[in-house]
Amino acid sequence: MTIAEVSRAYGISADTLRYYERIGLIPPVPRTKGGVRNYGEESCGWIQLMKCMRAAGVQIEALIEYVDLFRQGDATIGARKALLMEQRDQLVARMKEMQASLDLLNQKIDRYEQSMVSAERKLRLLHTEQTEP
Repeated sequence: MTIAEVSRAYGISADTLRYYERIGLIPPVPRTKGGVRNYGEESCGWIQLMKCMRAAGVQIEALIEYVDLFRQGDATIGARKALLMEQRDQLVARMKEMQASLDLLNQKIDRYEQSMVSAERKLRLLHTEQTEP
């Protein structure tokens, strides 16, 4: 796939794809004899992984370290697993914080809704009292 095709397929700009490759966020993409990037299944797999990890808030530095470890070979399997586990633990902690924030927001919204229901009841009661002879 060309960079334009990958850009459309993953919703990532061509500039971002080039940047990801330049900083080591994805391994170097194979090129044609003419020097054009030729994204294959493996390259696209890396892009998909990085897009997912970035959406989850994983730091770029951790992902660059992961790619670097991967490129060093099987001797780094334990280190790669440890890095992924650490990132997972951080993500779980952020999710708990976000859930607590969501719960608080929902409580606040519920209070407003209850307040509005109470105010509407009072208005209806007042209106009924005013319209009765």
